[in-house]
Amino acid sequence: MGRKTVIAAFAAVLLAATLVVGALLYDRSQQGKIADGVTIEGVDVGGMDADDAEAKVRRALLRPLDRPLRTVYRERTWALPAEQLKLRADVGAAVEQAVHLSREGDLPTRLGRYLGGDQLEVEVSAELAYSRSAVNRFVRHVAADLEREARSASVRPGADVLEIVASQPGRKVRDVLLTSELNEAVVGTGPRTVRAHVHETAPEVTTKEVAARYPSYLTLDRANFTLRLWKDLELARTYTVAVGQEGLETPEGLYAIEYKEENPTWHVPESDWAGDLAGQTIPPGPENPIKARWMAIYEGAGIHGTEETASLGSAASHGCVRMSIPDVEELYDEVEVGTPVFIG
Repeated sequence: MGRKTVIAAFAAVLLAATLVVGALLYDRSQQGKIADGVTIEGVDVGGMDADDAEAKVRRALLRPLDRPLRTVYRERTWALPAEQLKLRADVGAAVEQAVHLSREGDLPTRLGRYLGGDQLEVEVSAELAYSRSAVNRFVRHVAADLEREARSASVRPGADVLEIVASQPGRKVRDVLLTSELNEAVVGTGPRTVRAHVHETAPEVTTKEVAARYPSYLTLDRANFTLRLWKDLELARTYTVAVGQEGLETPEGLYAIEYKEENPTWHVPESDWAGDLAGQTIPPGPENPIKARWMAIYEGAGIHGTEETASLGSAASHGCVRMSIPDVEELYDEVEVGTPVFIG
């Protein structure tokens, strides 16, 4: 072997040794550093040492989570304080794992990565945890504030008027969706405000349908001795009647026709005003003051015909509503058992 060959061989060995030593020194210099491409909960920590990585993750991940979680619906807002969420994350352990993953593989593998500029593309979890029960309680609170039962249309009667109370749709929070979106917002890097979604629930009876529920309705204005017949909640007829005298007033309130009878038998009540007739049963005929028709309302009180037409327009009865015979016959055919009777 010639001198030049020996020198060339020695130089080659020396260069190889230098490269190896350099590689070892560079690899050693990377100890404690995180490889490029490593993220912790979406935060890029590649090329950083453990302390810097931990500080960055805490700034990016935990500091925003100190803000309240909010839900909005139109102009209303609800807030869930961060402390109630009891948020926790093991950032230190996540950084240690990131460093450890960066050192995986043998020296040639790591050198190949250094020289080729390759990235690990590894996502490390910081084991974020929080109180899901706090989120669930928050959703229930929002739902309790927002939700309402559907209200059916109804009728508010007066002595001389029928007022329609409009229906109102109900409101139901989509609580499963709200819970899911809040859970995502707790640990995500996006907005901390979530919009509540609701859907309407239909009332059983709408405003357009309510009239059909009341084909007939009666209102009695005792002060003015006027009985009104309403058909489909529209005024159909007005009758002059007699009502109960002082001490035997026609009972105030909302009732309904309990039963109907043509040419009724009079079952005389056990009352002082009935005198010797108290407790008797008077069949149809001249001695029976209840003429032509009977529509029972409440505890012996009812609507009936009378021959004493001079009493109409006054407080003269013993609690019943008296009508002329033609009027009571007409009314009888216009109402059914169950027809509401409001006495004001």
